[in-house]
Amino acid sequence: MAAQALASSAHSEGGYATAFPFFGAERRGAPVLAFTRIDEKRVYRKTQVYEPDYVVVLDESLLDTVNVVEGLKEGGMVLVNSSKQPAEVDVGIDVKMATVDATSVALEVLKQPATNSSILGALSKATGLVSIESIEKGILQVFGDRLGPKIGEKNAKAARVAYDRTLVGESHGKRELKSAEKWLPDVKELPIGVAGVPMSTSAGAVGPGSFVENKTGTWKVFRPEYDTEKCTMCNFCWFYCPEGCIYRKEDHMDFDMDYCKGCGICANECPADAIRMVR
Repeated sequence: MAAQALASSAHSEGGYATAFPFFGAERRGAPVLAFTRIDEKRVYRKTQVYEPDYVVVLDESLLDTVNVVEGLKEGGMVLVNSSKQPAEVDVGIDVKMATVDATSVALEVLKQPATNSSILGALSKATGLVSIESIEKGILQVFGDRLGPKIGEKNAKAARVAYDRTLVGESHGKRELKSAEKWLPDVKELPIGVAGVPMSTSAGAVGPGSFVENKTGTWKVFRPEYDTEKCTMCNFCWFYCPEGCIYRKEDHMDFDMDYCKGCGICANECPADAIRMVR
């Protein structure tokens, strides 16, 4: 929706634009790509953007697993959803960098960690590609049409707040750049189903039990904070945890933050209020 709203914003200023998403695994929290092309003349190319002018990262934890600057043009810019200063964000190369704490803006204005409208306001501030007024118009059109006028207005406000809080500077890369390995199996390597045993490839485990290789805890915005004084050891949190990352010990419960996705079900089900969700 952010990519589409950006395209709509550019169109409102008299330009041409196309936008489309690219989905990987169909699960909440999986890395998703979206592309927007903007030009002064009609856009005919429909492929993915392999040499972007701007890279926008909505989840800072992706910097540890994805080479976000792969293909970035010389002189391009990276915008990251982060509470850090631009110089403190390392993407592996020297680059123009902009940062905004889009998650905090979203929680403040929208009351949920949906950062796509906030990041559009930051993109306007950092690049000048389209004006903030056009961004607001694009958000009202795309978000408003799908989610209703009131939701559209809230998202437009989030974009404006993020615009005012965006920091622009430079970053000097030190981290080693690594492209994720891709598993391209032949028929002999395909998982044999849930009755089989976990398999392992050069890209890690696949098939049953492969979640062990994927530390899904990086997806969460909120984490459970556990109070042992209040806990009655009723085990409701253990029973209801959809990820199975709560363990029963002799006198307390243990939470595996490597896999906790921060869904908040444990806190919701705890009858003793021994668990609360914190940022």
